[in-house]
Amino acid sequence: MSKPIEYQEGLVPFSHTELMAKVAAQLTDSRYQHCLRVEQTARQLAAANGVDVELASIAGLLHDYAKQRSDATFIKLIKTRGLDPELLLYGNGVWHGVVGAELIKNELGIKNEDILNAIRRHTVGAAYMTKLDQIVFMADFIEPARDFPGVEQARQLTAQSLAAGVRFQIQHTLAYLIGKGAPVYPQTLATYNAWVGHVPALGSKSNN
Repeated sequence: MSKPIEYQEGLVPFSHTELMAKVAAQLTDSRYQHCLRVEQTARQLAAANGVDVELASIAGLLHDYAKQRSDATFIKLIKTRGLDPELLLYGNGVWHGVVGAELIKNELGIKNEDILNAIRRHTVGAAYMTKLDQIVFMADFIEPARDFPGVEQARQLTAQSLAAGVRFQIQHTLAYLIGKGAPVYPQTLATYNAWVGHVPALGSKSNN
């Protein structure tokens, strides 16, 4: 359960309690509870990595705000907002972050691009990711209820280095998609190429 936080930076036009209610109204309880766990994990990672905890709290709470919207909603936004038309070839797994940020802007009046970018990138990453982006990306992957082969390694790596966690996750995600024979969104490939090609694994001689 996410512990209450008093927003003080004017980043959103709501209190923490009000924003939680806005998220809860859009999701099933199980998905909402996931968002609360991601928020709490994001706060912890932010505190450990010198990142604004309030930014991480808001982005973590909102990351799946649009997860349960209809495909038709996303398709309309892609077409009317001038978003990359290649998005139409993919689905909710990509859309709820990349396109969902548009719903957050519209419905919640949140304009902070650091928050919105972290939400856009939590599904597909990016060749360049801020520490806030990395935190939300990893918090979603390692929140306490996650249970899959490799999650403990992901948690350990992330505790040592956000970048190492990102590197691990994008390798894991790409292997999963390839294993399923699923199409890979180009930004996911760009993330893989940037992070696996340029971020040394922990324990390698070139790691600082």
